[in-house]
Amino acid sequence: MNLEQEKAEVTIKNFLSKVKHYYHARDIGRIEDAFNVANKAHQGQFRASGRPYITHPTIVADILIDMGLDVSTVCAALLHDTVEDTYVTDGDLRKQFGDEIADLVAGVTKLDKIQFHNKEEEQAENMRKMFFAMAKDVRVMLIKLADRLHNMRSLMYLSSEKQLIIAKETLDIFSPIAGRLGISSIKSELEDLCLKYLDNEAYAAISRGIALKKQEREVIVDSFIEQVKGELKDGNIDDFDIYGRTKHFYSIYKKMKRQNKTLEQVYDLTAVRVIVDTIKDCYAVLGAIHARWKPMPGRFKDYIAVPKPNMYQSLHTTVIIEFEKHSYPIEVQIRTHEMHKIAEYGIAAHWKYKEGVSGATAMDDRLGWVKEVLSYDNDLKDSTEFLDLIRKDISNTNEVYVFTPTGDVKIMQAGATALDFAYAIHSQVGNKCVGIKVNNKIVPLETVLNTGDTVEVMTNPNAKGPSRDWLKIVKTASAKSKIRQFFKRELKDEYIRTGKSMIERDAKHRGIAPSELLTPEGIQAVCDRYMCNDADEIFAAVGYGSMSLQQVMLKLIATNKGLTVTNVQQPRRSNKNSGGKKNTVIVKGVEDLLVRFSRCCSPVPGDEIVGYISRGRGVCVHRADCPVIKSFEKERLVHAEWSNMDANATFPVSIEIVSEDRGDIFADITKAVANENLPMLAINARKDKKGNAVANITVEITNHDQALQLINKLRAIPAVINAYRTKG
Repeated sequence: MNLEQEKAEVTIKNFLSKVKHYYHARDIGRIEDAFNVANKAHQGQFRASGRPYITHPTIVADILIDMGLDVSTVCAALLHDTVEDTYVTDGDLRKQFGDEIADLVAGVTKLDKIQFHNKEEEQAENMRKMFFAMAKDVRVMLIKLADRLHNMRSLMYLSSEKQLIIAKETLDIFSPIAGRLGISSIKSELEDLCLKYLDNEAYAAISRGIALKKQEREVIVDSFIEQVKGELKDGNIDDFDIYGRTKHFYSIYKKMKRQNKTLEQVYDLTAVRVIVDTIKDCYAVLGAIHARWKPMPGRFKDYIAVPKPNMYQSLHTTVIIEFEKHSYPIEVQIRTHEMHKIAEYGIAAHWKYKEGVSGATAMDDRLGWVKEVLSYDNDLKDSTEFLDLIRKDISNTNEVYVFTPTGDVKIMQAGATALDFAYAIHSQVGNKCVGIKVNNKIVPLETVLNTGDTVEVMTNPNAKGPSRDWLKIVKTASAKSKIRQFFKRELKDEYIRTGKSMIERDAKHRGIAPSELLTPEGIQAVCDRYMCNDADEIFAAVGYGSMSLQQVMLKLIATNKGLTVTNVQQPRRSNKNSGGKKNTVIVKGVEDLLVRFSRCCSPVPGDEIVGYISRGRGVCVHRADCPVIKSFEKERLVHAEWSNMDANATFPVSIEIVSEDRGDIFADITKAVANENLPMLAINARKDKKGNAVANITVEITNHDQALQLINKLRAIPAVINAYRTKG
């Protein structure tokens, strides 16, 4: 037996011993059965470290035991990789362990059997599945977090490229989710591990710096703790725990970056935590500390009266202490034992399944943010935008506390506007909003809210609803989603008709009868793939532009395998110069879409481009720097790129030349164009306010390089001040 196998044996032995210590005799057998099934299924498989694979699910389950999770969660953790990586099927798990455990495993399993166009789409689909599963049962995410934690602990065995990819994804997605669920023990460890791989130099410097001053810092903190103990005993507070702890590396790293400080300039590297029995004792401890030491202004926070959205409660204060004629700031956190459990384990500390309410499928109120994430999914089928919204929402930890007229506290993200507040109350309050008062004064809807503001929303039941300009006013993803949903509902019938017509027309061009394509099996396959409820929702999404017509068609054709597809292409307008253009662009990884080239910016091969989904008219291709794009609805913009093209295909390009107002300048310009052998389609001229001559020419080219070469030749003309392509 080699060293890695010996370590694996110890890991398994300790785990099974812990199971017997933590669980009732009737439950131990279920966990051991799950372990035996996983152990047999993973036989012969090894981790990158060389250890038997069974050590991974065992350690994941062990982490969840420490969090106090129930038997079903521990069993699912042991089995979480069996369906994906072994011969064990979903049906096998349901037969032996029941639907509850099988559903948890299914929620964690990756979508590795679906063919994706790119990595971002794959990641988005995995995120969607996780959030939908979490909406039904948050234990799915707890297993996923424990799984990610162990993978991060053993990241050193992977290639440096994979280390960076996994660490970045963890910092962007999983660490913030742990924070939103209130599980600081996992969040902090994940962040520190990510820092180790994403900025190893900074991690090593912080590690060395803290180690060097560890003894000096401990002397100061120990002295302060002894003084606090004396103050509390004098105040008749006898039952308490008090200890110092070094802040996590990543929190120190962020502070150094945010405040542009070196480690030597960060003084509050250690926090002192006081844990007592009651809330009354929390405030008594606070009073005793403030009576003895001077608090730093602006550093007191009462998270007991106003808890964080992730249930975190505590009193935070920073005081100045004197030690050997020097002043030092020390942060003090004061909380009850119950609050401490919640701070460390978040939602797991309140686990409803431990209270005997098993099988619950409705989301807990504490998971309201998950509903918001799912509402984004209803609007956004674009993978990149969906992932960006998730990242921004779950990682936004800056908050402001505002009040309703009745005195209720509403927590909003920093930067939220008065209109965001209206939608945070309820979607109908936002839709019927006609004005807003902040601190009893009517203010514009775009007014940014500050902590302490009292906000009152004025509504009118006869109001027509939001305007599209409101999408530019609101800052929260939730409000944007609710406004988009309003427009989708209002125009749903129109979108359904448009989408259905687009699908039927595309089917006919492919030589397929719509009735043969839109079968119950085909509709169900699209619903499963894109998480729609019925055919009307598919049609509406296609008509609205949030779902690609080509992707829906491909899924319908793939499902109805008996179809004969003639692959007739959609008609395109053509002229003498358009030969070869129709196949030059790929939109979102799919060829043969109906595409048009915008006249405002005239994109040519080599330009960075973007597509805009128009209603019923295909995709209009613009240059990425076209100013017109700023006025477009973001949800209709799609990735586009140049493909193989006909070497004879030509494109018009407009160039503006600013020059001195000289009689022979136009002769020089036309000569430069002629020397490049480029056909000139149009030329016009004018004077600008400075008296310079401005000429606009349109020439026919085959690629981006030709345009650059011509511009360089034009700029070389002595009288020319500047030459550039027009942007619209």
